[in-house]
Amino acid sequence: MPDNGSFWADALSFLQRAWAILLSLFSRPVPFNDYFDILLVGLIIYGAVRLLRETRSVQLLKGFFVVVAVWGLINLFRMNASRTLFDQFFNNLVILLMILFQPEIRSMFERVGRSNVSSFRFLPSREPDQTELGDAIRQIVETVSDFSEEQVGALIVFEQETMLREIIKTGTVLDARVTRQLVSSVFFPNSPLHDGAVILRRGSLVAAGCILPLSQIVDLEQKLGTRHRAALGMSEQSDAMVVVVSEETGQISLAYKGHLRREIALAELEERLRGELLAPPKTGKWRERLHEATRKQPGGSDESDK
Repeated sequence: MPDNGSFWADALSFLQRAWAILLSLFSRPVPFNDYFDILLVGLIIYGAVRLLRETRSVQLLKGFFVVVAVWGLINLFRMNASRTLFDQFFNNLVILLMILFQPEIRSMFERVGRSNVSSFRFLPSREPDQTELGDAIRQIVETVSDFSEEQVGALIVFEQETMLREIIKTGTVLDARVTRQLVSSVFFPNSPLHDGAVILRRGSLVAAGCILPLSQIVDLEQKLGTRHRAALGMSEQSDAMVVVVSEETGQISLAYKGHLRREIALAELEERLRGELLAPPKTGKWRERLHEATRKQPGGSDESDK
């Protein structure tokens, strides 16, 4: 441990070097492309902060900054043994950060893939038939109405831009036209496919009995059941719209973009499904209303589901 005189001398020397570097940066002309470089770095940092805000990763980030502060103190006081240990830690920092923030990094790339840039395609994509999709929405809303009255649990996923091939593999492939009778038979109590989710793609029922990922949010309400957690988890990892019917009370919920709208009326459910699934790209104004309606109740206050 250095004495006080050596410590203050090192600290003063560090400040002098930092000040000299700062003066040198402003004493010479800055190339024009450096402004774009600084702007790009700022946008990346802003996007990272916005992505990590209000998630459990904020706590991980705080812990990381604490480790960095300790490492700075170790270097300042010349603690060689501890410095060797921390050097090994920082040598593998990139791999460690990728492991710790894997869900957030995946979410970031999914958001980029769902952005307007993704509208550029080398080959034309098959647009869903509006009549077929509209009829499927009507059939689902009518079936959900029956489920709500009879208190039959259901989990219905409307696939959009994010393809759900891995989710479909966990269930039974049907690839059938959506009808009220078919959906009712799938979710009939004690049927083999009753506990899973159905996946709808372009107005067709692609698969049933599928297993959805549970939400990564750790502070959800304790009363939130497995179906609602699965619906919220699916909406966190994709742009799918997920309709949930509670088996305990028959209440209807809609999960989208990581938000869960509870106790939604049938008329509003149909309006939002049609507004998003049938609307041309860059529309769907109800998304802002859904965000406002769910911002104060991200987890809701419903019952437990089986």
